[in-house]
Amino acid sequence: MAIKRTILSLLCAAAAAAATAQTNDADSIGTPDVLMAEVVEVPDTTAQTAAVKPSRYDVWEERSVVFNPDPSRAVWMSALFPGLGQVYNRRYWKLPIIVGAYLGLGYATSWNNSMLDDYSRAYRDIMDNDPGTNSYMDFFPPTVTEESLDKQWLTSLLQSRKNFYRRNRDLCIISMVGVYLLAMVDAYVDASLSHFDVSPDLSMDIAPAIIPEGRGQRPAFGLQWALNF
Repeated sequence: MAIKRTILSLLCAAAAAAATAQTNDADSIGTPDVLMAEVVEVPDTTAQTAAVKPSRYDVWEERSVVFNPDPSRAVWMSALFPGLGQVYNRRYWKLPIIVGAYLGLGYATSWNNSMLDDYSRAYRDIMDNDPGTNSYMDFFPPTVTEESLDKQWLTSLLQSRKNFYRRNRDLCIISMVGVYLLAMVDAYVDASLSHFDVSPDLSMDIAPAIIPEGRGQRPAFGLQWALNF
């Protein structure tokens, strides 16, 4: 009887130990604290990527800040070819203006020079008293004869026209030189002021003030204004 009780107590103790071991294994496999810790440790790469990705405006602003033109280089490039300094400064809209000015002045120079050659040859022909050289008759229709012309009036007219077209040609050449120098100055100033602060923080303050009067002892009252930029 004592042996049976001993065996029964051993079986009960073994069963209790097995049940305890199973409970501990279940707790260690799926506890809420461990699962929560694993969820917190996983990084959210999608949110980080969306936060770090710059916008198009930021990329454009960064490029514009990095660009820093050299004024000396802009001047030399403009001296090499008019308008090249403006392209270097990224002021592309100025290039058609400079090129158009040069093309217009070049055409005007060529036209005035051709007219000057015609009137100069006609003036030489009428002054040499040679009947075989009468290019001045090309300015008149075929029905006009040389004997019907007033040579004194024609000589004065040809001389004035010759001087007129020479003056216009010289003015066009001077204007071309002026455009050349103006392009160099514009390239230098534009490169120097590329990072000048042009923010809209401009204001004007107007306030009453007491102005000392030099002609008397009493001060005068007036307005004082100041520009902030």
